[in-house]
Amino acid sequence: MFKHIKDSQITISELMLPSHSNFSGKIHGGYILNLMDQIAFACASKHSRHYCVTASVNKVDFLNSIDVGELVTLKASINYTGRTSMVIGVRVESENIQTGETKHCNSSYFTMVAKDDDGNNVPVPGIILNSKESIRRFSRSITRQEQTKTRSNNFKASEFKIEDHLDLLKTQNVKIEFS
Repeated sequence: MFKHIKDSQITISELMLPSHSNFSGKIHGGYILNLMDQIAFACASKHSRHYCVTASVNKVDFLNSIDVGELVTLKASINYTGRTSMVIGVRVESENIQTGETKHCNSSYFTMVAKDDDGNNVPVPGIILNSKESIRRFSRSITRQEQTKTRSNNFKASEFKIEDHLDLLKTQNVKIEFS
């Protein structure tokens, strides 16, 4: 079974309140991460028609801060489907409701896994790629997964060779002392 990407897309907006702020008066990054996880869950569950869990989050860069009183909009879309997993792209934007100015605050990729009532992984519908952008996002997800596997294998404790990395450390703010 295959589904159109647009059928699972979700957008939510929320006004940022003082209770969401950190000590500097900006919206707490952890609060935004929580919203991102919620919308990724909703998008994945809508697509799969199953309860979904977060397997991983790929890189979250906070590009612009969010102020109290701004309207935050999160957009979630299926970028990739595997057998039981999905990659959900989440984009966060904020809007100053007085000026109408919008800022891209961050984007991230959530890998979600569909589960049955007993907690077992279940197959998910595939997605229909019908644009250059959807093909780009799907292909990017495949490449990102391959890079993650390579990175994990290169630094596996049983495979790590210290001599291969000492030159890299020479230019870093680090001191090496073996006891």
